[in-house]
Amino acid sequence: MKKIIAVNAGPRKGWNTDTLIDEAIKGAESAGASVEKFDLFRLERYTGCISCFGCKKEKIKGQCICRDGLKPVLDAIRSADGLIIGSPNYLSELTASFRALYERLIFQNLTYNKDTPCCNEHPIPVLLIMTSNAPDTYFTDMMENYRQTFCRFVGPTEVFISGDTLQLKDYSKTDWPWSIFDPQAKQFRHDTVFPQECAKISVMAAKIFG
Repeated sequence: MKKIIAVNAGPRKGWNTDTLIDEAIKGAESAGASVEKFDLFRLERYTGCISCFGCKKEKIKGQCICRDGLKPVLDAIRSADGLIIGSPNYLSELTASFRALYERLIFQNLTYNKDTPCCNEHPIPVLLIMTSNAPDTYFTDMMENYRQTFCRFVGPTEVFISGDTLQLKDYSKTDWPWSIFDPQAKQFRHDTVFPQECAKISVMAAKIFG
């Protein structure tokens, strides 16, 4: 049985990113895989890469040696058969929690060697998910850059973007009116398009991890 690791790099349980990850998990499980899920915002304290270069030593190459809340996640990914990872978009980037994991996941496999730039001997398929209140097409270039880096240092990667997402159940209850949004349009998309995205990502995951 394949072992898949799912990572939620967003803080909100049950909302867009978390929901899409859970639907991807269902898809992977429907294809016979087992899935272990981590929520980065609920781990013990951790940081991004501290540039200690411990992962560059021959006897432990490809292994981040920093022992904090991310170590169990990195260890689990290293022995997994696939990775589902999702993050909301914050200020035109993925979350700081995502970046912390991304830095350490990628850098541990980077060798600085021209002949063998990556020391990862166990490439695994990756499903990378981003949610955003902006339209789907706003961050395609950024996500393509992430996809290429994951492909080089983790394994073959597919990207799923869900844009124009619903952020609140009731926009009228904000202290300052969020006048750049159309709450009715947001709700309509959430009720009609988002369920289709959930179904689509479940099928994608079943195909990727089956």
